[in-house]
Amino acid sequence: MAFKLAFSTLGCPGWTIEQAGDAARRYGYAGVEIRLLDGELLPADLDASGRARVKRALAGLGVPSVGTSCRFTSPDPAERAASRAAAERYLGLAADLGAETIRVFGGNVAPEDRLDLAVGRIAESLNELAMAAERASVRIALETHDAMSAGRTVADVLAAVPSPWVGALWDSHHPYRMGETAEQTYRLLEGRILSTHVKDARRQGEGWQLLPMGEGEVPVREMLAALHGHGWSGWVSVEWEKKWHPELADPEVAFPQHVEVLSRYFREIGA
Repeated sequence: MAFKLAFSTLGCPGWTIEQAGDAARRYGYAGVEIRLLDGELLPADLDASGRARVKRALAGLGVPSVGTSCRFTSPDPAERAASRAAAERYLGLAADLGAETIRVFGGNVAPEDRLDLAVGRIAESLNELAMAAERASVRIALETHDAMSAGRTVADVLAAVPSPWVGALWDSHHPYRMGETAEQTYRLLEGRILSTHVKDARRQGEGWQLLPMGEGEVPVREMLAALHGHGWSGWVSVEWEKKWHPELADPEVAFPQHVEVLSRYFREIGA
């Protein structure tokens, strides 16, 4: 199969890491993306016993990514330096845990700031981090999120970051809500896509309602078809945002439902 299916621990804030690993094996996932550890954000300075525990809990499973909150749009050089230092620590942690990437955000842009300047600051930080990523043998994936929600904006950043150790994490929702089709986003990020997040949602007034896979309007099947049709293979990670939206269905319901629908999509597109 071209795709390997994982879920993010963001979707199971009430579970221990051991419960997450057990559930992944039981539901048919190949990996677990680590954003939360026992319901709290994974710390970059996790101690040796904590690291050993995570590795035991996820033995036999892949770790597509360690999710960070690092952001690089701030005009304040000290803030960007602090985010780079945190990213370096996460690179070391990810290497120890056997993760393939760390996820970073670009960040938001203040109204008085300029997007093109923010793009330049992100690129500068990622270029500075590229050597650390190579040393750790862990790639850095910039997510289509915040001010970088559109594939075209992430592509602008990556055009100034030539290192193969830096690329994109394509989230199914954000480029779509920015007006891009799945094929357009693929073309913009072609050759730089390291991993993916999939989620479904529907417009609700000025915002969006997150929904079980297949019940919203986000073109997840089209996204997967574009990736498969162009020969991409890699991790498809379910990002069920229950940590931030506690009203969402429990993971015991959501994770098997995502497997069922995504497996059908995989069959339909021949992946």
